[in-house]
Amino acid sequence: MKLYGSIASPFVRRLRIALYGQDFEFVALNIFEAAGREELIRLNPTRKVPMLEDQGTVIFDSGVIYRYLVATRGLPALTWQQENNLTTINAANDSLVELLLCQRSGFDTKDDRLFFNLQRERVQATLAILDQKVAAGEFKAWDYVAQSLYCLVDWAAFRQLADLTPFTNLLDFVAAHAQRAEITSTDPRLA
Repeated sequence: MKLYGSIASPFVRRLRIALYGQDFEFVALNIFEAAGREELIRLNPTRKVPMLEDQGTVIFDSGVIYRYLVATRGLPALTWQQENNLTTINAANDSLVELLLCQRSGFDTKDDRLFFNLQRERVQATLAILDQKVAAGEFKAWDYVAQSLYCLVDWAAFRQLADLTPFTNLLDFVAAHAQRAEITSTDPRLA
């Protein structure tokens, strides 16, 4: 089984953490350089990471990959509440990725423009909701959804994409898990 993706991607990292301790190969691609981009295009028509290849089966998208791992590797299935929490995490992740790509394209994402305003609004609203959910104990178990939340918050801090200081519960959550072996071994700062 091979998991393809960028070392820094929060969507890839959550799967690397979920697969920690299992037999799989991680193939790191730098999708912003020519060789990595060519490999990605060859492997995946969506031109996005992550991608999983397992015994001739190729799966795209972190959510679909996780469902595949549930079916084939016995990882725990998500409840509807966990699916909703994951959707909230993904909404913030997606907006932050869009803002990062715009920054790398030379746009000032702090401009008063509809697209940027909507992305920033979504990030702040979803982080506030996630902060409240952490305070309510919804992320006590160290499961795929909690791992995904960790990857979101840590990646936002790593890329300096959002002011996280108002979200003390999220920051405490990250601090509480920062020394786990699966976290330290997948830290994009060490690559």
